[in-house]
Amino acid sequence: MVTKVHIEDVQPIRTKQQIEDMKWSLKKWCSERDYILFVIGINTGLRISDLLKLKTKDLIGKRSIKLQEKKTKKPRTIHLDNIYEEVQMYIASNTSEWLFPSRKGDKAITTTQAYRTLVKAGEMVDIDTIGTHTLRKTFGFWHYKTHNNIAMLQGLLNHSSQAITLRYIGITEEEERESIIALNL
Repeated sequence: MVTKVHIEDVQPIRTKQQIEDMKWSLKKWCSERDYILFVIGINTGLRISDLLKLKTKDLIGKRSIKLQEKKTKKPRTIHLDNIYEEVQMYIASNTSEWLFPSRKGDKAITTTQAYRTLVKAGEMVDIDTIGTHTLRKTFGFWHYKTHNNIAMLQGLLNHSSQAITLRYIGITEEEERESIIALNL
């Protein structure tokens, strides 16, 4: 039985190796659909509710898409350049109108199904603080680590403050401490 993890307990994936492990696990134990859900999620920072409403036609031949976020009602442009080929290959093999189709009827998978799939894949590679927010948090964590621009990330995630963004992506006191020590001025 899957016990739901609270959003505060869900963590970003903090190593590239764990990201690769999750990709492998999703392909081996789940499906290409679930793998692509993970890849798009960690590369765009979309909430699961926005990911699951995507239709195949929304992404065919597109390197970016514009959508209105369900939670904030704000418009957002999503760039897919870095995963374009993978997404297009998946779309070519997907016969459903939904990008992430359910095996039960003509609809998308539910957030509960997405959660169960991610937890299953995570268990296979010893990642236990995983949930649907892991995708968005992983995007935020790696965006921050790569660009070190919290203001830009705050805007991308549509957060009301930088403090919320830092807490959301799991920049812990220890990481803050290590960054100060590394300055060595």
